[in-house]
Amino acid sequence: MSVDMGQPAPDFTLPRDGGGTVTLSALRGTPVVLFFYPKDDTPGCTKEAIAFTGDADAFSAAGAAVFGISKDTVAKHDKFRDKHNLSVPLLSDADSDVCERYGVWGEKQMYGKTYMGIERATFLIGADGKIARVWRKVSVDGHSAEVLDAVRAL
Repeated sequence: MSVDMGQPAPDFTLPRDGGGTVTLSALRGTPVVLFFYPKDDTPGCTKEAIAFTGDADAFSAAGAAVFGISKDTVAKHDKFRDKHNLSVPLLSDADSDVCERYGVWGEKQMYGKTYMGIERATFLIGADGKIARVWRKVSVDGHSAEVLDAVRAL
């Protein structure tokens, strides 16, 4: 399954770093950025999370909420957050249900081996709860700034 621009964003409730949960539908009326990433504390994922953290105040000023999602546990998210001073909430999709509904869980290849994993992708959800923009196979450099520009253009 996958979602495209103009479609309603699949709702979810996921546990977050630091405790508690986040329910997407509770954020209706606010633009939401969901960045899906493969794994805590790997080079690309760390760089991406640090970039979104660096732009957190600008996203907030633009009225948007930003969340990172991976299959890592809340405990791993807590360590990742603390190690890199991340301020962007990290959500745990341990059973990959949300990843599957957003179409980012699938076959990947590295060094000739095939395995299942998360495709680095970002979804911008408008205040109306519909997908406003989708970035797939994200290249980390400059990505947060590009997403911020899209939020400002809503």
